[in-house]
Amino acid sequence: MENNSTHYSYDTLSEAVNELQRRGYTYNFLVPDTKDCVHCKEHSFELPANEFVIDEIYRFEGMTDPGDESIVFAISSTKNDIKGLVVNGFGADFGFRSSKLVEDLFKKTSV
Repeated sequence: MENNSTHYSYDTLSEAVNELQRRGYTYNFLVPDTKDCVHCKEHSFELPANEFVIDEIYRFEGMTDPGDESIVFAISSTKNDIKGLVVNGFGADFGFRSSKLVEDLFKKTSV
């Protein structure tokens, strides 16, 4: 995880996404069900987990149900010269594949 001297804090998911996009995290990545990578549908581009780093992580609880959580990963790849976001939700429909990659992403932040 990148060591920024500036610490950011956001009250809402939309505030975090908007500000991160303003700071250059313009690719929107999804976690495919069948691969260990992130995928940018808009640019038809996949990024394997070993080709990016997590710069920042933000977690938000649901307004009406604290069990509904969202997490935003701001990721970057110097190899591909891109910065983007992985926005994932935690809840009843949160799939195993997504949770496995998110778990791997968390592990990368502690290394």
